[in-house]
Amino acid sequence: MNVAILGASNKPDRYSYKAFKSLQANGHTPLPVHPVLAEIEGVPVHRSLSAVPVTIETITVYLSAANSDAIADEILNCGARRVIFNPGAENPPLETQLQARGIEVLKACTLVLLSTGAF
Repeated sequence: MNVAILGASNKPDRYSYKAFKSLQANGHTPLPVHPVLAEIEGVPVHRSLSAVPVTIETITVYLSAANSDAIADEILNCGARRVIFNPGAENPPLETQLQARGIEVLKACTLVLLSTGAF
């Protein structure tokens, strides 16, 4: 499954980095998205969701509500079928907009979903 990681990090202590590694370990294709980073462990980082060259099936969000608001149109229009808001990334108005478009919204921890087989 192609999974965009909004707020991807190359710092091993960050949850978005741990999600990157766990997605890889569980057979998914992580698509890191960050406006400044070039790569994470040899995997290219995309500057925006619209720059991702493949179909995005799931987005996992590691951004504050203010930062996800700034790219809400991209999140709403990228074609993802599911958006996971990790703890601290919740954005109720954006969640409502996504649900109105028939996009599945989860308020959950990607790491827990992966480790329990619920991803």
